[in-house]
Amino acid sequence: MINLDLRQAIIKNVGNNTKEEIKDVIEDSIGNEEKTLPGLGVLFELIWKEISAEEQSRLVDALHSKLQQLKPAAT
Repeated sequence: MINLDLRQAIIKNVGNNTKEEIKDVIEDSIGNEEKTLPGLGVLFELIWKEISAEEQSRLVDALHSKLQQLKPAAT
């Protein structure tokens, strides 16, 4: 059995892409099959590790706000 490191496979897969190709990968993954979600997670992790605490806070605020909008209304 092959031991596959998913993170490394994803990074290797997009590591030589141009900025436009990376953008296309992200846009093509959004709203598509759930099998693309791990790739987006790896890309998000790479971003998260490199941004400031202030930028992380802004991302969390934006995500929280969006999740509140999507939450079903209480009955």
